[in-house]
Order: sequence, then C-alpha cells, then structure tokens
Amino acid sequence: MAQKVLMKGNEALAEGAMQAGMRHYFGYPITPQSEVAAYLSKQLPIRDGVFLQAESEIAAINMVYGAASAGRRTMTSSSSPGISLKLEGLSYLVGAELPCVLANVMRGGPGLGNIMPSQSDYFQAVKGGGHGDYKIVCLAPTSCQEMFDFTVKAFNIADKYRNPVMLLSDGALGQMMEPVEFPDVIPIDHVEKPWALTGCKGRAPNVINSLFLDESGLEDHNIHLQKKFAQIEKNELIFAEHYTQDAEYLFVAFGLMSRIAHSVARAARAEGYKVGLLVPKTVWPFPTQRIAEISAQVKSVFTFEMNAGQMVEDVRLAVNGRKPVLFYGRMGGGIPTQQQVLSYFKAHV
Repeated sequence: MAQKVLMKGNEALAEGAMQAGMRHYFGYPITPQSEVAAYLSKQLPIRDGVFLQAESEIAAINMVYGAASAGRRTMTSSSSPGISLKLEGLSYLVGAELPCVLANVMRGGPGLGNIMPSQSDYFQAVKGGGHGDYKIVCLAPTSCQEMFDFTVKAFNIADKYRNPVMLLSDGALGQMMEPVEFPDVIPIDHVEKPWALTGCKGRAPNVINSLFLDESGLEDHNIHLQKKFAQIEKNELIFAEHYTQDAEYLFVAFGLMSRIAHSVARAARAEGYKVGLLVPKTVWPFPTQRIAEISAQVKSVFTFEMNAGQMVEDVRLAVNGRKPVLFYGRMGGGIPTQQQVLSYFKAHV
C-alpha cells in the first residue's frame, strides 16, 4: 500500500531524491533549505549513500560534477545567494553534459536579504544565470507532494537528456507541512551511461570536459546542445489549467503564488467574473503557446508573483501584444493575501 506521511516540503524533496536513487549529496547549510541537508545527513548513511557537507557552495557544485562524471545520481541544494555561488559550476555541468539535480529554496533578496519566501530568482533559473548559451529544465512545485514527485521526475529528466535540472521552490513551500504520499512503485527510468568515468575496463577511455580550444569544435558542440534544448522544449513541458474553457480573464502564476491565485480565481468566479488560471509547472520550458492560445479568447491577462515582475516578461512575450498583461507582485518575502490580489484584479477589470 502507498504510504502517506506528514512532512515538510524540504523533507519531501530530500526523500524524493533518495527514492529516485540519489545516493551522493553535496551541500552547504543556508536557511530556509537547511532541512534538506539535515534530513539527508541522517538518512543517506543508513541507505548506503554519501552525505558530505562541503566547505562552500562552490566546492559542493564541483563535487556534484565529480559524482555525475562517475554516472551517479547526485544532487545539491541551497537558497538564493548560495545558488549564485554555484552558477559557474552549473554552466560547466551543462557544457560537459552531466546530469544532476539542483534545488533552490528561494529567499528574499537581493544581496543577503532575509529568510522569507520569495520568487525573485526566476530570471536566474530560466534565463541562464551562469555564463554561456545554456538551458536547464526548471520544475516549479506548488505543494509538498509535488516537492516529492517533481524531485523524482527531475532525476529522470536529467539522465534522459544528460543535463542538469533545477527544482525552484521557496521558503514557504520548504517549511510548510502537508501529507505526502509515497507510491508503491517509484517511476525510476534506468538510463545506460556508457560515457561515465568508471575505469577503462578494456574499453577506450572516456573524456568529460567542457573545453573546446577550436572555435569550430565549440560551435558544433553548441549546435548539439541547442538541438537537445529544443527536444526538451518539445517533450518536457508541464502546466496545469483551471476554469479556462469559458474564461474572460486569465491568471498566470507559478509555485506558491499559484495556490493563492487559485483561491482568488474561485472567489472571483463566485462574484461573477469568468476567471481562468494557468500554472506553469515547468518554468523552463515555458507554456508560451498555450498562453498565446488562451489570450485570444480573454479580455486581459494577470500575472501574480512574489517579486518585482519577472515571469510576467515571458507572459508578455507569449501574449505578444494581443491583450493587456497586468502584474501584481510583492517583494522582500511578503506573501500577498487572497483579498489583496482579488482587490487588485477587481480594480483593473
């Protein structure tokens, strides 16, 4: 029988990683994601795994590079400033085509900021915060259950495409407690890794790096990567829709903010406004085409975020001037209330 456990979102993420076969974790503590490391520090040693608290975030991401090179399912996690420190290593991982999972439990910023929930790392996650022409799949869970489910999915996607995958969470999702159901059978995709550094064993040696001194060789590699990213966009897009069939207004929100937007949509419908909601579950790939399709039927589009306005730029690109796109956001770790968002909506229709 499936097991249901009451646990924090951070713990669900950590448990999902282990049930997906992750046995090598390298990280460094930072609030509000420290429960990920704390949970794994207790559980990995008794599950034949390796937990190592690195001396820094930079060291942690490079340890991930090493474990991924050996073909292991490996992961690191951090919060906003710590993710910034990992970005050089993340670019190296993409360049070397090494699968891994990186979790960002976002906090308020910029700078040291605070430990409150925020969504201000959207640009960093989906626009390539590191250097070079690269993309990473970015899953945005909305519940503790999805923190578990999406972590399993993240490892499968990473191995399938030999590419890092990010889980984009926030301090509230990481700290809240909800029932999480563990399925009887975890959907693990076992992918052969003939490229891994496992010792030659009678075969030609494998070489893993992201260095191409010849410009034509580097261009060929980049063309290969871009083709892979196009396949990811085609195959791995995930989003959810609510009440869109007859919608006259469209809400777009991701992560924790989508839960608030959902309650606002229900309240608005109770008052006679035909509101629909689209929730990107992958913020890259982004549901550009579907937003464009729905925008053709509605009067206006509203984007709600816990930042100064980041995903709204991708929404505006999708709408492409067909209809007005309005934005409401909170910064600094503030979570909008249902009434605040509803009042903004009613004031702009």
